[in-house]
Amino acid sequence: MLSLTELTAINPVDGRYAAKVEPLRPYLSEAALFRYRLQVEIEWFIYLCESKEISELPALNKSTCELLRSWYQRFNCDDASAIKNIEKKINHDVKAVEYFLKEKMAMVAHLQEKQEFVHFGCTSEDINNVAYALMWQAAIQETLQSQCAALLKHLQSLAKRAAATPMLARTHGQAASPTTLGKELANYSMRLQRQMERLNTIQLRAKFNGAVGNYNAHRIAYPEIDWPQFNQNFIEKHMGLAWNGYTTQIEPHDDIVALLYELTHQNSIFIDLCQDMWAYISIGYFKQAAIADEVGSSTMPHKINPIDFENAEGNLVLANALQTTLAQRLPLSRWQRDLVDSTLLRNIGVCFAYSFIAYQSLQKGLQRLSVNEEKMMADLSPQWDILAEAIQTIMRRYHISEPYEKLKALTRGKALNEESLKAFIHSLDLPKNVKNQLLQLKPSDYIGYALELAMTSN
Repeated sequence: MLSLTELTAINPVDGRYAAKVEPLRPYLSEAALFRYRLQVEIEWFIYLCESKEISELPALNKSTCELLRSWYQRFNCDDASAIKNIEKKINHDVKAVEYFLKEKMAMVAHLQEKQEFVHFGCTSEDINNVAYALMWQAAIQETLQSQCAALLKHLQSLAKRAAATPMLARTHGQAASPTTLGKELANYSMRLQRQMERLNTIQLRAKFNGAVGNYNAHRIAYPEIDWPQFNQNFIEKHMGLAWNGYTTQIEPHDDIVALLYELTHQNSIFIDLCQDMWAYISIGYFKQAAIADEVGSSTMPHKINPIDFENAEGNLVLANALQTTLAQRLPLSRWQRDLVDSTLLRNIGVCFAYSFIAYQSLQKGLQRLSVNEEKMMADLSPQWDILAEAIQTIMRRYHISEPYEKLKALTRGKALNEESLKAFIHSLDLPKNVKNQLLQLKPSDYIGYALELAMTSN
């Protein structure tokens, strides 16, 4: 049997792209899930002790709290392996974390008698949903959105540098009123900025209310404690998450569904950008830097293919397909719970990984580009027919009849050059200064507020 390596891995996330997703492993790996579960178990135990609500649990001193927290703060591969070995024996991953913690506490004299308050009142999903929320929150903030922020900054810089570079616009793939390259890039940077803001507003909720959401075990053991408020304080003030007090055995995943949809929308913006950049490269508006040892084709040595944009698009499509599937199924659970969501939740890290890979490819592709202004001007300069919009709008102002129809007869489906267009302008009954303004107008001048819009985009 082949041992697992980057070359033998079935999933390209852990194979071909392993180096690219390395920053995600502290947040989204199996070992990371063990660590976050351990964090929740320890923080719940500390919270119970510090609350002074349970007489059998006197408050812990500072050094004991530091010791307990060090077990998840310094969590390593040996610890993960130890938990995995326990899981192999008992066939339960959350209970394995509980037993691991109890084993650690058994070696500390003043914690031995308190072991049975580990996992007090909890169902596995109390631990899991908090652990997952913390994992996803950290992974998004520290990796995905950090990479997106770098992309956004790069797009904003490109937009400002190319703010005044005129470019032929193409609506329906046909020549249209000019824009500037910077304004088109600013469109994307503004879309991305707004979408990132929307995604960042989503708060992940957590439940901590026992086997079926009613605090049954809590109340039978300590009826004098207001457990709904007690546990809400733990989630909100101690763990920094939003509270969901109405659940079955599982948190219904509505917030992660919202997050997945927003991330899918963000990725769709990137797909749109990838496709436009690919097309601009194909018509020569961008040049790609040649890398000496790189091969573009096995048979055509001249080629520099836009592979970074193609790879980015492919991985974004994969991410969105998985995210949409998960978002559609995760809110569903038979009665008080079924286990379908357990398998699905483990694959959210795969979604994040494909997005993260794509963002890196897109960043690499953008950094490789230089603007081919000569090609852009060569395409724009002969397109005198695009000034038809400007001329007929001026004609409207000065009450010349049927301006649209006259320009349509002059331009639609016809090859129009500078001379024929100027001859038409000369024939118009316009004030001399207005006529001179139109006669001096060139396609590259007709850009509206594109320059200002590009320069003032954030």
